[in-house]
Amino acid sequence: MAQIKRSSRFKEEEKLRGRSEYKALKMQQSLGHIGYGKRNAVKEKISEIKGFEAFNLLPIIKECIGPRVLRYEGDEDIIPTPIQRLAIPTLLAQSTPRKQSKKEQQETQSFLLAAETGSGKTLAYMLPIIDALKRAEMEAISDAEKSQEREREENLEIEKKQSLWELESPTKVAPHPTTGRPRAIILVPTAELVDQVGALAKSLSHSIKFRASLISSSFSGVVVRNRLFSPNGIDMLISTPHLLANITESDPNVLSRVTHLVIDEADSLLDRSFQDLTTAVLDRSLPSMKQLILCSATIPIRLDKYLRQRFPNIKRLTTPNLHAVPRRVQLAVVDVDKDPYRGNKDLACADTIWTIGKGVAEYSENGKKYKNETKRMLVFVNEREKTTELANYLQSTGIDAVALSRDTSIRQQADILTTFTTVADPESKQDANPSPAKPSTKRMLTNTKVLVVTDLASRGIDTTAVRHVILYDVPHTTIDFIHRLGRTGRMGRRGRGIVLVGKNDRKDVVKEVREAMFRGQALI
Repeated sequence: MAQIKRSSRFKEEEKLRGRSEYKALKMQQSLGHIGYGKRNAVKEKISEIKGFEAFNLLPIIKECIGPRVLRYEGDEDIIPTPIQRLAIPTLLAQSTPRKQSKKEQQETQSFLLAAETGSGKTLAYMLPIIDALKRAEMEAISDAEKSQEREREENLEIEKKQSLWELESPTKVAPHPTTGRPRAIILVPTAELVDQVGALAKSLSHSIKFRASLISSSFSGVVVRNRLFSPNGIDMLISTPHLLANITESDPNVLSRVTHLVIDEADSLLDRSFQDLTTAVLDRSLPSMKQLILCSATIPIRLDKYLRQRFPNIKRLTTPNLHAVPRRVQLAVVDVDKDPYRGNKDLACADTIWTIGKGVAEYSENGKKYKNETKRMLVFVNEREKTTELANYLQSTGIDAVALSRDTSIRQQADILTTFTTVADPESKQDANPSPAKPSTKRMLTNTKVLVVTDLASRGIDTTAVRHVILYDVPHTTIDFIHRLGRTGRMGRRGRGIVLVGKNDRKDVVKEVREAMFRGQALI
């Protein structure tokens, strides 16, 4: 009898750990396995850190974290996110205070930062890099001051011997040693991410005083050249692999002084479409590189195999909730085959948006009706041809919808995202969608903006204002589930996902995803 109880208990534990369940998810593209024992060990380790003061960062960096980065003016300590507690001390080498040997100093340290979407990974790698740049700058200034003092004494001797009537030759201003030679490079897959990461770097540079530049295909050749080869020098460069690989083909010396290289969204930049370009930049940077940092929200099996072959000694920093959708995100299912939709998924999508939009756009208080602020929703489809078709249909039903896919030009992508993310002035009397000259009787959904997208918008773009994500198509893989649902519920806020399920969709996959989200388990 005791043996039977023990066996049943083990089966129950196996179920809770997700080893015998989720068969449908296993049939999709698998994620790298991370044991629950390791997750619990990491959880205990990071629980000891309570604030940014615990990190061995320079004082000037700690001072600007609140007001510059998090827009926080209070007296209480700001609590770092799990990936920040895990990554910052490790990248600062705070956990190993012993002196490194010359061999260890010459070797490139490689790290993998893996954490759920919206968890603050950008700040987790940027703060240690800036700290390293500033410390190297302080050492260089100290050495330069000694050298300048010797030059000053030598020049005084020369001036004494120089004739009074002899004309001095015009002095030439030497270019800065870091002109066209950045010390830190951050690679991201899209121009939108260049702008997003670049904005954070720029906000920090104003207080900490370092030179950050961002280049992408959305800028003209003249702008790219002026930023990269600025006479004032450059410390940190944010770029896409396509552009930087093309530049270094003609000028390999651009990567001759790189000490820190970040490959953000590594699961994308090291897949088949980006790998050759990313590897070209990586290989040219290795001779001078001190730290290589790969960053991702998921660890696909393909990426896992690549890292084991290319960087067998890479240090993996993974958070306890990796590969799990945050529990603050709820997932609802709409059966398209039932009434009133009868298989019409476009109608189901429009009706879902109207239901959500009307609920959040207007509210009553003390017998008066008020309009709420503009709400933003994302609708994900699997095929880019469907983005325009669905956006046009939603517009015909009175919904402010716009399509965004890889077919959209770089300039149009920037304009669309700016329109979608810009917060309108509530006191402005000007309507964002002015009515035509003739009064229209068409029913319109006010205060709601919808963006119909493919996975282009599921990777790294800041969508903090998005509270609702609609999955028009069931994602092909668990990786896509994590990235798409990760567009809501960011920065600790609540969010909601709605998946439309039709006759030909994998209902078993959706069911297992809901169960895993309810239990707070990883999607295996």
